[in-house]
Amino acid sequence: MDYALLLDAFARAHAGRGWPRQRLLYECLRAAIRNGTLAAGTRLAATRTLAEELGIARNTVLYAYEQLASEGFVVPDRRGTVVAAVASGPRSHATAPPQAGLARRARDLRTLGNAASEGLPFVPGVPDLQAFPLALWRRLLERAWRALAPARLNYGDPAGEPLLRTAIADYLRASRGVVCEADQVFITDGSQASLDLCARACADEGDTVWVENPGYGGALAAFRGAGLAVEGIGVNAEGMAPTHQDWQARRPKLVYVTPSHQYPVGVVMSLARRMALIENARAAGALIIEDDYDSEFRHEGPPLAAMQGLVPDAPVLYCGTFSKTMFPGLRIGYVVAPPGLAQQLAGMRAQSFAAGRAAEQLALAEFLASGALMRHLRRMRRLYRQRRDALVAALERHLGRIAEVHGASAGMHLSLRLLDERLIDVAIARRAREEGIIVNPLSTHAVGGATPWNGLMLGYAQVPVEQIDALVKRLATVVHLAAYGAGVLIPAVPDRPASRFPSATSGPSAPRRS
Repeated sequence: MDYALLLDAFARAHAGRGWPRQRLLYECLRAAIRNGTLAAGTRLAATRTLAEELGIARNTVLYAYEQLASEGFVVPDRRGTVVAAVASGPRSHATAPPQAGLARRARDLRTLGNAASEGLPFVPGVPDLQAFPLALWRRLLERAWRALAPARLNYGDPAGEPLLRTAIADYLRASRGVVCEADQVFITDGSQASLDLCARACADEGDTVWVENPGYGGALAAFRGAGLAVEGIGVNAEGMAPTHQDWQARRPKLVYVTPSHQYPVGVVMSLARRMALIENARAAGALIIEDDYDSEFRHEGPPLAAMQGLVPDAPVLYCGTFSKTMFPGLRIGYVVAPPGLAQQLAGMRAQSFAAGRAAEQLALAEFLASGALMRHLRRMRRLYRQRRDALVAALERHLGRIAEVHGASAGMHLSLRLLDERLIDVAIARRAREEGIIVNPLSTHAVGGATPWNGLMLGYAQVPVEQIDALVKRLATVVHLAAYGAGVLIPAVPDRPASRFPSATSGPSAPRRS
């Protein structure tokens, strides 16, 4: 593609618009994508290469690419930027017959990357796989396989192996304050399967579900895939913050929250907010889906009890997973249903789910019952706390004047909120990826519109302490260059004491302006 020729022709055709160069390039590429000149799957030129070819500043190209990405016309990947499959308009298909394809609910799903499998630093949600007791896990699997009779190779109980359901119920009562019996526990293939089960079993197509804004893209996919109407509810320092008007005008059937460590921001929902949410949900006839994805890692203060056990018969579907406490490839999660729904949920599972993987479930049951999981968690808490401390200290040294940390008191990730709105988290994340660093932009987790959270999400569980400072220094260089390009003045001295980074339970409810 001769981009210079393309831009020259477009500029002549729109000579009277008076657009600046960055707007002109953006409109040119957008038009080329819309009319099919740049077809779906086309890999655009690298920003540096295109800037040199056109004789313009690289920031001009970055602006155009970022705008196209935010509107869904292009998708960034590890090797550059690609025209999105749904971006190009048809050239001429007025008489063409309708074609089979994806349903609207599938087309509406948010595009998710697969950075977790790349092994790059700061990818959120990835535990330290090197520290997992793999030899012990192999022995437990071998023992489970030896004990299996041939008949157990058939389909299993749709609710899961009874031994595992009992072990999980015992573990949750002791460690999370969950009030449950084994017959309320349903084994799933992980968090996504749990959310899909909750959405399809407890809401009808068109029902309203509330999701935190910013929020977890996997939940968004599950709810939209079930045909639910998704409403984003803003997150502030105390967690999801629905108003009285929300409860009156946008009454939900389901409310999805991550109260112990909000995803992606990391704030912890206050006790008052939890109790109010339970009370209002009960009054509205709604169910709360409590996603407790990484609550086992609490770095400051006493452990927080699950919402599910705060009041008798709480209207809560409690979801958990072993992907963070053990390893993602295990693909085992669970849902704890309220007593009044357990029997109906069991009936639904029996009709729609063919269970298996008995050996893995039995091995996990022994891993829990023997105390091996608790021993592993104690080691991981110490290790992750050390890495959290090193990351916060490095961020303090290198970025403390233009960003602030949130969500560092728990979990496996924290968020870095940019203090000046002219710093664009998407652009910074893209440039950081070129440096081999994955930082997740908070703004891309917006649900139902914009979010006031502009910043970066950093996972630290898999990053060794001795590497953290150098990695943050590289990230700081990217942020400082972005600040320079945006005209953001970085203070020569901190405007607040260096030790006063906000904790996981603090943070403004609106973005800081400079």
